[in-house]
Amino acid sequence: MWMAIDAVKKSEADAVVSAGNTGALMAMARFHLRTLPGIDRPAIAGLWPTMRGDSVVLDLGATIGGDAHHLVALAVMGSAMARVLFNLERPTVGLLNIGVEEIKGHEEIREAAEMLRAMNLRELDYVGFIEGDSIGKGAADVIVTEGFSGNIALKAAEGTARQISEYLRNAMARTWRSRIGYLFARNAFRALRDKMDPGKSNGGVLIGLRGVVVKSHGGADAEGFAYAVDVGYEMVRYDLLTKINQMLNRDGGGGLVPNPPTQEPVS
Repeated sequence: MWMAIDAVKKSEADAVVSAGNTGALMAMARFHLRTLPGIDRPAIAGLWPTMRGDSVVLDLGATIGGDAHHLVALAVMGSAMARVLFNLERPTVGLLNIGVEEIKGHEEIREAAEMLRAMNLRELDYVGFIEGDSIGKGAADVIVTEGFSGNIALKAAEGTARQISEYLRNAMARTWRSRIGYLFARNAFRALRDKMDPGKSNGGVLIGLRGVVVKSHGGADAEGFAYAVDVGYEMVRYDLLTKINQMLNRDGGGGLVPNPPTQEPVS
């Protein structure tokens, strides 16, 4: 991993894609590449399939915890990524919370909501709090949370997708009638299987670094790893780092993150 990250730093490579340990990759990348101006620590931003298309969700487990300034910085970086991937002028942004009411949630989340409303950033549209069951509905183009809850949400969703796929497979093989029904509906079931396959959304960007680093699932197969490589290609092709810098400089710059305490990475 170190040699790959070093190649990006020396401009011998445009991006690094790794299926190695998340904590080790984040620590090496942060130490060697450094973070962008105004960003204290990176986050993992990934694509989440929804009923409306894909959403950008971050942080999916780079670090644990975060104050209001960190959450605002995530909103800015996630919006830049959404602009790159979805060609949106002003992506919608929501904060993941235990309820949509303004009085709910930790103080940091409520403070971040107040900051986003007050700042009224030109390049993102803050739409309020979003509950966990609204992620799959596509309630926002960008969904922001700290790494602990983001990592749990991701793994719970992936496990549920595999569970439902197994239920469908067993149901289709139960009787000869169901097997015949599957033959008539197999194209629909294949489309559903592809939609629910976590590997098709593989590849989380360690966003906030001075280089493009993509984290693949450790258990990804060749096809899944290829999707992660494609994510890195898209980030380089559309110059994600420049767009994040432009948004940070335009919408408040280094004041977004006032050097919060160092957090431990999620393993």
